[in-house]
Amino acid sequence: MQLGVLFAPDPDCICYTRKSRELFGQNCMHHTATQQTQQDIVSIRGLTKRYAGKVPVDAVRGIDLSVERGELFGLLGPNGAGKSTTIGVCTTRTLPTAGTVTIAGLDVVRTPAMARRRMGVVPQYNTLDRQCTVWENIYFHCRYFGYTSTTANRRAQELLEMFRLSERAKSPVRELSGGLAQRVQIARAIAHQPEILFLDEPSAGLDPQSRLALWDSIRQLIRQGITVVLTTHYMEEADALCNRVAIIDHGVILISGTPEELKRSVGAQKVIHLHLGSENNPQLQPRLTALAGIKAVEPGKDGVRIFVDSLDGLLPKIIEIAGPHLKDVSIAETTLETVFIKLTGRDLRE
Repeated sequence: MQLGVLFAPDPDCICYTRKSRELFGQNCMHHTATQQTQQDIVSIRGLTKRYAGKVPVDAVRGIDLSVERGELFGLLGPNGAGKSTTIGVCTTRTLPTAGTVTIAGLDVVRTPAMARRRMGVVPQYNTLDRQCTVWENIYFHCRYFGYTSTTANRRAQELLEMFRLSERAKSPVRELSGGLAQRVQIARAIAHQPEILFLDEPSAGLDPQSRLALWDSIRQLIRQGITVVLTTHYMEEADALCNRVAIIDHGVILISGTPEELKRSVGAQKVIHLHLGSENNPQLQPRLTALAGIKAVEPGKDGVRIFVDSLDGLLPKIIEIAGPHLKDVSIAETTLETVFIKLTGRDLRE
């Protein structure tokens, strides 16, 4: 189902009543939606967030990011990297210590209410009203954003169909599975037709089947012209969904680009992991590095990682050099996790 133009004037919206124009002026999202169309929809400059305490914590340290309209942008990193804090500032839930963030040209600190009207937010945890049905959660969200009863009902029915929730319309949300509840949260978040949707760890806790269904829903939003920014620590999710990815660790952006650009930055197509015994062999790494066809050799958690483009004739030579110290060999294609390991020296999930 196509929703058509995201910001078509709606004569039933509260924004078109005289009283609401007195309250909102011309700053309702329907009236200002065409402004800033040529700019990045998200602009982050010098963002810093420090949490005070006996030992201050710098959750985000001077990051710069831009997100273009219509793209699906991923913020990839381990737990505690600063992803949720960054999203928290973008969505006006957290005040920055320094720096600026604008959403569709609106400063989130100076004009938070106006910025919030431009965005939909799905936080990491379920925030649905457990006393309401699926339909009521969406309907009352529309009412909160100024839709009349008739328009809110129509919009709720549209979203129930879009997310294949019509059969569950009268079900209390407390009875839903994790995957269904997440779909309701996304439907509710876009009910007021925002320009951008923020998803904080949308796949966390979902089974593989529910995760794939969620990915399909996210792709559908992109086809309808909604910009999506998601945080994740699942490299497969970032690789499968995102047009561009920024890898963040300890509050700093390490690298950003398309998934393919990031994987090419490793300089090799395959990674061989040699799992070695406890005995240290100082000659192993230099001997492996000297082999023709090997791009790089780096120490790993329980052995070494070897970066190559092709395995042709290399594996027997590598095994021979490793000798009796070798316990196991694993071979993998270059992934976004490989990029993270090469940048930080540790696994994404450590």
